[in-house]
Amino acid sequence: MAAHNISLADAKKLSNLQSAVTDLTQISENEKSGFINLVTRYLSGEAQFVDWSKIQTPTDEIVVPYDTLKPLSEDPAETKNLLDKLVVLKLNGGLGTTMGCTGPKSVIEVRSGLTFLDLIVIQIEHLNNKYGCKVPLVLMNSFNTHDDTLKIVEKYTSSNVDIHTFNQSQFPRLVVEDFSPMPCKGDDGKDAWYPPGHGDVFAALMNSGKLDSFLSQGKEYVFVANSDNLGAVVDLKILNHLIHNKNEYCMEVTPKTLADVKGGTLISYEDKVQLLEIAQVPDAHVSEFKSIEKFKIFNTNNLWVNLGAIKRLVQANALQMEIIPNPKEVNGMKVLQLETAAGAAIKFFDHSIGINGPRSRFLPVKASSDLLLVQSDLYTLSDGYITRNTARDNPANPSIELGPEFKKVADFLKRFKTIPSIIELDCLKVSGDVWFGADITLKGKVTIAAQPGEKIEIPDGAVLDNKDINGPEDMLH
Repeated sequence: MAAHNISLADAKKLSNLQSAVTDLTQISENEKSGFINLVTRYLSGEAQFVDWSKIQTPTDEIVVPYDTLKPLSEDPAETKNLLDKLVVLKLNGGLGTTMGCTGPKSVIEVRSGLTFLDLIVIQIEHLNNKYGCKVPLVLMNSFNTHDDTLKIVEKYTSSNVDIHTFNQSQFPRLVVEDFSPMPCKGDDGKDAWYPPGHGDVFAALMNSGKLDSFLSQGKEYVFVANSDNLGAVVDLKILNHLIHNKNEYCMEVTPKTLADVKGGTLISYEDKVQLLEIAQVPDAHVSEFKSIEKFKIFNTNNLWVNLGAIKRLVQANALQMEIIPNPKEVNGMKVLQLETAAGAAIKFFDHSIGINGPRSRFLPVKASSDLLLVQSDLYTLSDGYITRNTARDNPANPSIELGPEFKKVADFLKRFKTIPSIIELDCLKVSGDVWFGADITLKGKVTIAAQPGEKIEIPDGAVLDNKDINGPEDMLH
């Protein structure tokens, strides 16, 4: 790749970096060239910002309303035929550290003792058993989650799902001060490396040899989703639509609520559909970007991509997604990690579309407040699918804010004897040292605030209906 637009000083930095990276024995030649490629593009300072005046709202041809997708054939043989073309890939590189867990996030227990991974395997096994197909599950790990995941996957050996794993790339963190790779600084622990974001999924899938192997089995599409999105289940109507219309890439989007204002959105730009992320928005337009009026949808990161197209574009080195610089501090050293996002690849594929689908396909568990939702009576569990309880009239979920005492999963579980009923809850705010008994019902707006040094216990069987509790004495009224 030509190092265009690079100053002499940067060219010198780059050649020093290149020779330092050559000596890193821990990573493959593919990883080395992928890394140098990324740094070269970063230094050449490609235009980050979009030209605001060129942005257009996508039409229904480009962002297809889910309700307009054709109904499926009743014939199970046709469904099997569709499923035989599919690979399911879950992004499994993240650790559960924000929720106070060690190990891969996908092994946090979500409901009835089942983890994210258990639910995914049960769902795919259900499809394979029902239609006599062999949909494989592929997990993209990072060097952080690889060893643990291999151990965990062993428990599924007798299930009717072929599970494959591969690792996303491992890149050296860049020391800002002298632009050298951190592993050369004498620190070669895990801290010296980083996984470069899920935009790496296409190259890593190809480099692992898995892509060619799936193509040789007649697979055509991969459904890529975050392992913590419980709503990201296989949708045959979407798959059917893509195969019929020869769309190489499809991003599922859903209407924005005030909770999603930072999420990326789809736009039409110079006759192509592309993802617009908040980082690309000029400062003067950020509030406009966050408005629900102009940009009504956001990216769920449920992506459907044609395998042959991935191969073509990776081989041509054509997937030049926007670079997301992520500055960090490690052991007092300022480092930079350059990342990319898979959604940004949409503009490089032919006949790319969005599908504007129901909110139920976006149910991420990012915090213990999300766990409260999915473990409650707001959802039911069957065949590995978590489904919204129809007894709730309000299409929106209750808003839930739990204080830091609930942040870690273990603490969260200790503080609830059982998960309360929240079908009629609008919003819950909890702060301080609060403990919940069993069989509690929460309705309307409930606020529970324990003052410092004070403990509030909500007794078994309590019904809190539009209540403000600021101390133990409020429980008596």
